Amino acid sequence: MSLTDQLGEYTPPLDEGLDIIYQDDAILVLNKPSGLLSVPGRGEEKQDSLATRVQARIPDALIVHRLDMCTSGIMLMARGIEVHRTLNRMFQERRISKRYIALVDGHLDPQSGTLNLPLICDWPNRPRQKVDHEIGKPSTTRYRFLNYDPVTDCSRVELIPETGRSHQLRVHMFAIGHAILGDNLYGKETSREKASRLQLHAVELAFEHPTTGELASFKSDPAF
Repeated sequence: MSLTDQLGEYTPPLDEGLDIIYQDDAILVLNKPSGLLSVPGRGEEKQDSLATRVQARIPDALIVHRLDMCTSGIMLMARGIEVHRTLNRMFQERRISKRYIALVDGHLDPQSGTLNLPLICDWPNRPRQKVDHEIGKPSTTRYRFLNYDPVTDCSRVELIPETGRSHQLRVHMFAIGHAILGDNLYGKETSREKASRLQLHAVELAFEHPTTGELASFKSDPAF
């Protein structure tokens, strides 16, 4: 069962043009809206995605990583096959740094730390993932408390994934009792109802430019 099977009909946001943060002959950095697939899904009704929208305008752009449909923020694309190979290798070697901001349920305590919780697909309930200390794949997330809102009983946190497992940030925060607000797959009903969308945004990517070798860093502020 797909994500959209569990969450209802896929209704991507209106295509109002690309939100391009940066582009040159080698790379394209974009801001993906929440609710839009990174790449096409199964079935004709799930073909609309960031990848298809970009490639309709910039044909040589190629996907090198993904964000969950409900997650917003920075995505990096390669311009051409050679750069695509280089960036894929950089992701595999963890030479690209990623930083996220999230709103989570409750008051985060302890206020910083590293989560080493192995993850694997919860197959009977896919696409949900789960922590499994026997057969799960190593998964590491660093987190840091930023502030707390007593009115909504939620915390703003910085999340830095050191691995890139499916739903990693969502499952890790859920596992320590602080589900990300608006998450329809994880958390309690109360945390789901605190936001109309998943409160998770990819705010920064930093890496060595694949052709110039210079340090490149791009940022995108969350709407929440």
